[in-house]
Amino acid sequence: MGGSASQLSKEHLSEYQELTFLTKQDILHAHRLFTELLSKDQQVDLQNTRVSKDSICEMPELKANPFRERICLVFSTADEKDGSMSFEDFLDMFSAFSDSATPDIKSHYAFRIFDFDDDGTLDKEDLKKLVNCLTGGTSDTQLTEPEMNQLIQNILEESDIDKDGTVNLSEFQHVISRSPDFVSSFKIVL
Repeated sequence: MGGSASQLSKEHLSEYQELTFLTKQDILHAHRLFTELLSKDQQVDLQNTRVSKDSICEMPELKANPFRERICLVFSTADEKDGSMSFEDFLDMFSAFSDSATPDIKSHYAFRIFDFDDDGTLDKEDLKKLVNCLTGGTSDTQLTEPEMNQLIQNILEESDIDKDGTVNLSEFQHVISRSPDFVSSFKIVL
């Protein structure tokens, strides 16, 4: 693995520092990681070269994350919706998961990751998938139907302020604001 190494220009580095929550060292490290994920014959073109979702999901930084596939799909700007990432998508992902990202940015992306059907709300099906991701989703670890229904009911009672049966972004952010561990746990260390 590892495409042709190219250096980031000072202009790109400055621009990326301005547009992300990453330090110069973080950006250079992300560039090195991205380059290592490319096949040998791929050249690094910051806008057009893409790394596959499968390669990104195998990174040590994401491999153990139960939401790794959703993370790729949310941060990918690929027209094909295949979860592949350009270098700028890759940077956006690391930026949102960095310690310096604001709680609003982190909660916005967490909401999008948990919104499995991409409809702008967390409904019962999204919550069920979310719980299954967190519990491992195997028959040994999965909740029973009554346990799942009770948990989803409890989540909605706690979070669904307008009582429409779903959790929207502002309701989600309200819940997250009361969870001091969220910001420190929503991260990927470069």
